Amino acid sequence: MAVPEGPLVVGVDSSTQSTKALVVDVTTGRVVASGQAPHTVTGRNGARESDPEDWWTALGDALGQCGASARRAAAVSVAGQQHGLVTLDAQGRPVRPAMLWNDVRSAAQGERLVEHLGGAKAWAERTGSVPGPAFTVTKWAWLREREPEAAAATRAVRLPHDYLTERLTGRAVTDRSDASGTGWWTPATGAYDVEILGLAGLSPALLPEVVDPFEAAGTVRDLPGLPLPAGALVAPGTGDNAAAALGLGLTAGQPVLSLGTSGTVYTTSPHPSADPAGTVAGFADARGQWLPLACTLNCTQAVDRIAVLLGRDRDAVETGGREVLLPFLDGERTPQLPHSSGLLYGLRHDTTPGRLLQAAYDGAVYALLEALEKVLAGTPERDAPLLLIGGGARGAAWRETVRRLSGRAVSVPVARELVALGAAAQAAGVLTGEDPAAVARRWGTADGPSYDPVPVDRAALDRIGSVLADGGALLRSEHRP
Repeated sequence: MAVPEGPLVVGVDSSTQSTKALVVDVTTGRVVASGQAPHTVTGRNGARESDPEDWWTALGDALGQCGASARRAAAVSVAGQQHGLVTLDAQGRPVRPAMLWNDVRSAAQGERLVEHLGGAKAWAERTGSVPGPAFTVTKWAWLREREPEAAAATRAVRLPHDYLTERLTGRAVTDRSDASGTGWWTPATGAYDVEILGLAGLSPALLPEVVDPFEAAGTVRDLPGLPLPAGALVAPGTGDNAAAALGLGLTAGQPVLSLGTSGTVYTTSPHPSADPAGTVAGFADARGQWLPLACTLNCTQAVDRIAVLLGRDRDAVETGGREVLLPFLDGERTPQLPHSSGLLYGLRHDTTPGRLLQAAYDGAVYALLEALEKVLAGTPERDAPLLLIGGGARGAAWRETVRRLSGRAVSVPVARELVALGAAAQAAGVLTGEDPAAVARRWGTADGPSYDPVPVDRAALDRIGSVLADGGALLRSEHRP
């Protein structure tokens, strides 16, 4: 193994399904060691939960797989899944399992909160976003209403990456990017909104301090058994999408389409955004600017499930069909249809499993591209190539569906684990004082093959749009099959 040229940093991605850790050479960007450990997710009928202790155990396991390299790290940063509600007691122990971002049980509470503050426009202008069931504020409102004993026992409220950072440092902190996904942080002031906290029934004393993007959150405590050196700097951390933007060294207006368990589309901007329709979340980024973003709940996991049901390999698609499949298996966030289920239309005698699988890809990508148009509104470079990332970006069926329905050139970065790389770049920035996005660009993380644009399949887009409109009553129904 080559000897590292510079200091080492650790980037952590604590996602829905697992924790991944990378040890990276700050000078070259070379990944010198890596580890991964799974999480357990439970729940049905709209519930999605995990035990935060599971994340801590997975972090230790992933770091342990990195061997001696992790023990030589000079700095570490934790990026985590956004929006999750972590409730802790007076001893810092979880009161109950964390409610994850894709837990949609709080849809009704979100609707009431929107109404009580004066409507969607008021929320968008105040917080940059309209809180749907993914947002932490709606989950807290649900907890107070449905599990009042748990809410009463709560002495601290954290986001997933906050929880891990606090375990590392002993300091209760968060960053502006993840705070902007709660629904109770205001871009105009960079502070928590006391009126919104009052509406939700949450004391600001239960929340962590929001630190500057380039400020260290603290140092690693002397924690027996943790394979990190005591005294290593700990960066503020951030949400997973903001970390991926750092990991790409993203520049303003450059569009990203991320294909993971969820699908996301985003860009960076020097200006805050506010979408009263609620499609685009006006998040802050991890550098002091902004990250307008739209998210769908159903992406690779939903399409993979359709492939399993059909008994097909995930790339065994057949084009040319007229079937429409909206794979809203977990409800949906974009469009806002929290009670929806999957919808299939257009079966014929000549329908094949391969055509149905392609229809599932089309339905998932259609929702993302509709959201992308809103994310890029006002962006001068409307025809810039799409950066395609996430697990699905490696799949030919995903890539070709995006090309066919978008008409855009597509670039697929070779670098994997961009969330963990973004966290590593943030750790490097805190260590050296360099802009973390510039660190990532120096590492060449966005380099990869490019694919030319192809003509847009307007017929497919029109079919999907018509079914989505005509099936509105079914998709909005709370009476799930």
